[in-house]
Amino acid sequence: MSERTAVVLAGGRSTRFGDEDKAVADLAGTPMIRRVVDRVAPAVDAVVVNCRPAQIPAIREALVGAAVPVTFAEDDYPDEGPMAGMATGLRTAGTEFAFVVACDMPFVEADFVDYLFERAAGHDAAVPRPDQWFETTHAVYRATAMADACEAALEAGEERIVAPLFDLDFVVVDDTEVREHGHRHTFENCNTREDFADAERRLAER
Repeated sequence: MSERTAVVLAGGRSTRFGDEDKAVADLAGTPMIRRVVDRVAPAVDAVVVNCRPAQIPAIREALVGAAVPVTFAEDDYPDEGPMAGMATGLRTAGTEFAFVVACDMPFVEADFVDYLFERAAGHDAAVPRPDQWFETTHAVYRATAMADACEAALEAGEERIVAPLFDLDFVVVDDTEVREHGHRHTFENCNTREDFADAERRLAER
């Protein structure tokens, strides 16, 4: 198996979450970003966290003792959204393929990440589409190709996060494949305090 990296996007401003940084907010006793890293670790060899420089100390502390090496990719385009964070993180990945995931997806499944890497082989990306929306922040990309496409889209003033996909040779992982190789809860994210409360309740039931 060739080496694999996960790029965790943590640079967002969490405007719906209040003043606290959502990435390191406590979720059932564990910082949320630590839950994401711990869950993807069985499927990757290293993690790159994309974030703003001011976030690094708290995120580094949250990830002490993680099962895989963690490095940081500071935003080259601060506050430009997830497409810019993706470009920065993928440039830092250092592997041919990388799994991109948002830091607020605490139910991400390592087995499904494995499947996405398998589906991406021979292509530029494997992107889930369980319904009408592409899950672009839960997908595997050929790192250089997607970084190039993101940067071109940013320079063109494109804001839609799906835009870079259409410069790539990508495969769609549809709902049938999602259900065969994982579960739709892998895509769920926590944006609000209510989302956190719901996730905590479900984690406690497991």
